[in-house]
Amino acid sequence: MKLIFEKSAAGAGTAILPECDVEKAVLPPEYARETPPRLPEAAESEIGRHYTALAKMVYGVNNGFYPLGSCTMKYNPAVNEEAAALPGFADVHPLQPEHTVQGCLEALYEIERFLCEATGMDAMSFQPAAGAHGELTGLMMIKAYHESKGESYRRDIIIPDSAHGTNPASVSMAGFRVIHAPSGPNGEIDLDKFKTAIGPNTAGFMLTNPNTLGLFERNAAELAEIVHEAGGLVYYDGANLNAVMGVVRPGDMGFDVLHLNLHKSFSTPHGGGGPGSGPVGCKAFLAPFLPAPRVIKQGESFCWNADSPQSIGRVKSFHGNFLVAVRALTYIMTLGGDGITDAAKSAVLNANYLMKKLTGQYDAAYPGGCMHEFVLTLEKLKKRTGVAAVDVAKAMIDAGIHPPTMYFPLIVHEALMFEPTETETKETLDEVAAILSDIYEKAFSDPDALRNAPVRTPVGRPDEAAAARNLVLRY
Repeated sequence: MKLIFEKSAAGAGTAILPECDVEKAVLPPEYARETPPRLPEAAESEIGRHYTALAKMVYGVNNGFYPLGSCTMKYNPAVNEEAAALPGFADVHPLQPEHTVQGCLEALYEIERFLCEATGMDAMSFQPAAGAHGELTGLMMIKAYHESKGESYRRDIIIPDSAHGTNPASVSMAGFRVIHAPSGPNGEIDLDKFKTAIGPNTAGFMLTNPNTLGLFERNAAELAEIVHEAGGLVYYDGANLNAVMGVVRPGDMGFDVLHLNLHKSFSTPHGGGGPGSGPVGCKAFLAPFLPAPRVIKQGESFCWNADSPQSIGRVKSFHGNFLVAVRALTYIMTLGGDGITDAAKSAVLNANYLMKKLTGQYDAAYPGGCMHEFVLTLEKLKKRTGVAAVDVAKAMIDAGIHPPTMYFPLIVHEALMFEPTETETKETLDEVAAILSDIYEKAFSDPDALRNAPVRTPVGRPDEAAAARNLVLRY
């Protein structure tokens, strides 16, 4: 389709405002543009058709299956959106006096209480705006804790080789050094090699559990104990909490600090860069280092507690993405404790069902049971047919479904990572399995068709490497 700039015609447009009947304000010359902005000119009907056409090209969970691994792209209840749109939440200003926003403060107080109970933590801040932002915040707290004990020499953070890419980035941004812990043949951390990474400079250990291979780290408690004995702290990357929420608590596994992805596990439309929320929770001994202020209850009223001399300070203006917390609170209160547990169990059931359906043809990177997601390796298929993981993913687009995460984790060659989530039906999973079975057969009968996919989309297969090297950011 044409860009709106390509549809532009000089002088076209629709007059919707009456002529100005007051004196026009004129900017001082030093603040005015030298040339007018280059904006498209089009009739209202053309504008409407343009955006309608764009909307038809958008793909999301409302359109169909969206198994993006490690992202939990699930179908979220509309009631959570309605709650976040209530005027008492949506129309307030963060600088209003406390007595005028008691409902908002109570909402933050209640969700902190619920999430602390669900994770085994004692306190939580909702300032971080996303998961990676939460990682950085938690690491800053670990740093402040060690410095408060006069142990600023502790600068090593241990990270598994299967970790999310944001983990090492956050470690570096916080001023720590990355120490990699290799995985064993079973996909879990190699315990013996992990012990050799521990030393007097160990500041902490970051772990996602279940890990990014979709496997539960069964030695999590032992790993935490090893780090604690060395004087370090243990950080839980909550990106995959969707698989265990209501079933097992990170705090009970020995974790000291964590972040949660409210926009993944607890209902906010996900993707496109936001909105997100990555609240950070911790055990009581780390609570003084949390970003301030936090909501406290005094009698029957709620207020901000700004008296936190050891706080790492603000990590975001005002109080975080508040309406994301409202959505999550609505989700939690609607489902209740049993519903949250059922959601996690259903996510695990769906992933295991789909993996079992696919592994009759495709190879699981780590055979056996998985948690909420699993990883296929197409290494053998590529050697036999020349069809790579990216070809299978592109062929899925032609079949009308969104492809999974490609080539991650990096330790799996020709990886495709599927996360069907708890909101998909058995009928959908059966249909997806049949589509992928057909794609597998076509890899042998007509591999060129897969290498040329997709052919039913507005844009075919672009040269992604060239696009990355030669960015064109404006029309």
